[in-house]
Amino acid sequence: MLIAYKFLLEELAKYLETYLIETEAHWLRLHFINVYQKSFQNNELQELQKWCNDIVAKYPKSIFDSEDFLSFQENALVSLISRDDLQMEELKIWNRVIEWGIAQNPGLPSDPKNWSNENFLALKTTLQNCLPHIRYFQMSSDEVIDNVQPYQQILEKNLWDDITRKFMSPNRQVSSTILPPRKILTPTLPTRITEPFSTVISEIHAAEIASWIDKKVNTYSLTNNPYEFKLLLRGTRDGFTPGTFWNLCDGQKNVVVVMKVKGTDEILGGYNPIGWCKVYEPKPVNASYHYHFRKCNDSFIFSLKNGNVQNSILSRVNQTQYSVDSAIQCSHSHCIIFGYGTLTMGISPNQDKGCWTYNDVTTYGKPIRNGSTYIDGKTSYFSVEEYEIFQINKK
Repeated sequence: MLIAYKFLLEELAKYLETYLIETEAHWLRLHFINVYQKSFQNNELQELQKWCNDIVAKYPKSIFDSEDFLSFQENALVSLISRDDLQMEELKIWNRVIEWGIAQNPGLPSDPKNWSNENFLALKTTLQNCLPHIRYFQMSSDEVIDNVQPYQQILEKNLWDDITRKFMSPNRQVSSTILPPRKILTPTLPTRITEPFSTVISEIHAAEIASWIDKKVNTYSLTNNPYEFKLLLRGTRDGFTPGTFWNLCDGQKNVVVVMKVKGTDEILGGYNPIGWCKVYEPKPVNASYHYHFRKCNDSFIFSLKNGNVQNSILSRVNQTQYSVDSAIQCSHSHCIIFGYGTLTMGISPNQDKGCWTYNDVTTYGKPIRNGSTYIDGKTSYFSVEEYEIFQINKK
């Protein structure tokens, strides 16, 4: 393109410029620094210069932090710092412009305190086309004192007087042109879609359960709940089989079970601080079930306020020696057991999600289901749509 312009083949040069931008943008990016410098060797390459500057304005580090910056052409630098949308702090622009100007005058001493008037004049002459594009009035007073004042001799006296006057009296009118602040874009992060921590309970429910664990009189708020609920198992995600339960929950302590009762608004559950552990013991002959209870002082079962359920019910353990059952036998698949069937969930390979509660206030203090659901006032059977098991830990 540069050669085409030398031979006055403007039409060919314009065609090549358009071709590169529209069809070879990837190649241009791969050789960006070289392309950027070359494009400013001829001011006829306006489209290519604009294409490059649009990228640098968004990502100024690609140029200002590059090793080649100090050797950049003046017209390239001026075209950048004149842009209102250059995404860069004004102080850094000033500092890099000063560094560029000093690099064009290799004989200057390293410390401006040792500069002569001729030294400042040399830098001023070098930067005469850059200095009008610096937004001096958009810097803080500390930035001006620390970074601009050492080079105040390269500024016009009237401009320096206006800068200092403006900081002392912000409402005072000045004669110097005050350029607007650069339009720094605020990056918009994509909306993060996060899965709710539970499909059964809410954060309010979790805070209520946490307050029961700590035996608080007043319920924790959403902001001061001291526990996090780590999901160990979700039925619809992991399966409703005994094998899944034992694989994911065997030996886990401080666990909360929540169940969504099928066909109602009820949420039932329990807290087991000692966990369930596989204990293989043969079932006695002619015995329907065989339990292996473990003693626990702090377990409880509950029903949570939800939908048509007006109030939550907390039922703490009475007979601590019968708190939870830890046995597993081949003869049945009842994995989650609180007390003598006070709250029992049976899970089996065919996804029979049958559960029951037993109206027995001996082991746990209160029934957690409505009295009309109990057969003969004793057992209440139900199925669940979903169940989850969480391990709770202090935040």
